[in-house]
Amino acid sequence: MFIISLTVSVQSSPSSQLPPVSVNHNNFDNDINLSGDAHAVKDRVSLTRPSQFSSGLLLRNTSITFSSASANASANTTGTSLSVEFSFSISPAATSEDGGSGFVLILFPGDFENVFSANYSFGISKEYSKNYVAVEFDTSQDDEFNDPNANHVGIDVGSLISVAIANVSDSDIVLNNGEKLKAWVDYVASSKNLEVRLCKSSENRPNDPIVSHKIDLAKLWGNEPVFVGLSASNDADSVQVVSVYTWKVVSSGDVAEREGARNVPAEEEKGSFGTLSVLAEVIFGTVCVALVAFVVLFLWAIFFQKHEEEQSFALGKRENLEYERIDVAVDKQSTEEIERLNS
Repeated sequence: MFIISLTVSVQSSPSSQLPPVSVNHNNFDNDINLSGDAHAVKDRVSLTRPSQFSSGLLLRNTSITFSSASANASANTTGTSLSVEFSFSISPAATSEDGGSGFVLILFPGDFENVFSANYSFGISKEYSKNYVAVEFDTSQDDEFNDPNANHVGIDVGSLISVAIANVSDSDIVLNNGEKLKAWVDYVASSKNLEVRLCKSSENRPNDPIVSHKIDLAKLWGNEPVFVGLSASNDADSVQVVSVYTWKVVSSGDVAEREGARNVPAEEEKGSFGTLSVLAEVIFGTVCVALVAFVVLFLWAIFFQKHEEEQSFALGKRENLEYERIDVAVDKQSTEEIERLNS
């Protein structure tokens, strides 16, 4: 089993810094940092501790630059797309008042230190002026942010007032009952669509997103480097623990287009399979011709060798017959000469 070390940077006093930690290489990308109270526990990363005002951040070190399709037209690309897959659980509330806030997947340009703060919901400072995009897995109902209930998923753009929202209770899911859940957050550059999928750990990836929003991330951020991470925080009334079990991020035009290809129309999908079928038939035909040619050459080689051996044997036999005829003729002539002399 491979183990990777993760550097932990803490946004509090130097005396509270934690030593490096390790998580399972197979379940986590190897370019992440843990900040605040985030720490590794066996097979998972806990973003928060079971205490008030606990906050933590899992951050991908490698930034992403979202390019538009038009900017890359000469390179035959469709822009930068993104696919984030992770699994998580949120501890159940001890009391009805202890709901906790849940957590967010956040994309933001620039230094994350200006975003992450233990004193605000999800660790996002209200003073952060740059545009960010977040997917909130919210377990509290805040009238300030127009939350519909304490069990929803929303897409936020520069504000915790969601531009798109879904009640996950309709999908028979409870975010904070301690059950392990799986989530996919995909941005497809060709359609400029941000999609969120959610299901229980025992289920397959849903075909349809639970919530989506049309947005041009290349236009929003231009050439700025963008970072992605998971952020959570507890307030004075919460001791909620957010645990992350897997974390995978892929960003590129080609890879993300494959993510988008899962939802192509049936006609386009049929055309793609048709092209692949033709290619497979050509390859199969080429292999068959090569195989037949090999068999013919092999049989010809055997036949040619046998023919040469037969010719060699026949030639040797003919020479032996000539030798015998000569010997016989010489012997007969010698006998006649002896009889003539004796007479």
